[in-house]
Amino acid sequence: MTMKAVFKTWFERYFSDEEAIVLLLVLVLGFAAVIWLGKMLAPFFTALILAFMLQGVVGWLERHGLPRLLSVLVVFLVFLGMLLALALIVMPLVWNQLVDLVQETPRMFTSVQAWLEHMQTRYPTVITPAQIDSWVATAGREATQLGQRALTLSLASLGNVLSLIIYLVLVPILVFFLLKDRESLTRFTLSLLPQKRTLMTRIWYEMDDQIANYIRGKAIEIAIVGGTAFVTFWFFGLPYSALLGLIVGLSVLVPYIGAAVATVPVAAVAGFHFGLGEQFVYVVVAYGVLQALDGNVLVPILFSEAVNLHPVSIILAVLFFGGIWGFWGVFFAIPLATLLKALVQAWPRSVAKRDQPLPQVDLQD
Repeated sequence: MTMKAVFKTWFERYFSDEEAIVLLLVLVLGFAAVIWLGKMLAPFFTALILAFMLQGVVGWLERHGLPRLLSVLVVFLVFLGMLLALALIVMPLVWNQLVDLVQETPRMFTSVQAWLEHMQTRYPTVITPAQIDSWVATAGREATQLGQRALTLSLASLGNVLSLIIYLVLVPILVFFLLKDRESLTRFTLSLLPQKRTLMTRIWYEMDDQIANYIRGKAIEIAIVGGTAFVTFWFFGLPYSALLGLIVGLSVLVPYIGAAVATVPVAAVAGFHFGLGEQFVYVVVAYGVLQALDGNVLVPILFSEAVNLHPVSIILAVLFFGGIWGFWGVFFAIPLATLLKALVQAWPRSVAKRDQPLPQVDLQD
């Protein structure tokens, strides 16, 4: 069979349905808008995500007898209070601890060098002076590059203060109107789509609950894990507890990898502050218990039906979408992978091909 015939057969199988072509066009335009207009429309996309998260609470209040507008006002005021608390209490505390940690880095660096020299004295055949010099030089280069990145970020942030203020004003306003006028905005959006949208409707209903549950569940997981980590570190007297709690909370965005990466700063700060004694062991054990409870108790409760993907698919989705869209790509990697899976399963095929049974493959051979 020639390549032309193969391509023709493939095209007839997957694009013989008119709605499949329309759906493909909608998906391409949607992804193109996010890729090329993402920075410009970032406040709108952020507000859309937040409104999507809050809509579930608004619907719950409506089901319990509150009018629509009153439900929106209650949820919006709670959201605004949490946003102000984050901006005025949490972020300044985290920033101050980050500054203290940067200032403390030279002393930590000196302590590591002294410890390596001590280990070289005890085990001269295992650790040589040349290895110590190489490690110290590498660590020094990495510290210098990290400082340069931090300085660049600080200067860029100073230049974008006005943009940040505009962002903080626009997002709450957009969230309010997206919640308040949800039905009219939905009708307007649907009017732009073709009348025949059976496939799109089926995929939307299939994905709506999963995406909503995932986004809300992930936000709740970040808050619970980050807050519990902060309280745990503060209880043991670990410095930079707010900064470390934020790192541990955000680590849940990247399944499997995030927990391992967050272990490094926690263990490093605990080791520098307490030494390798009992207190260090207590902190590491408490952190391990927190991660175990998150993976074996909290995640099954929050995402019991939301995610049904193989771990390899999840890791590939995190790497791919994170490489394209950064933080938001990592955050939405699992919903996007679930969407792709739903598209593959629901994509219309030609009647002749669709009705044929799939070949049976014996995995024992």
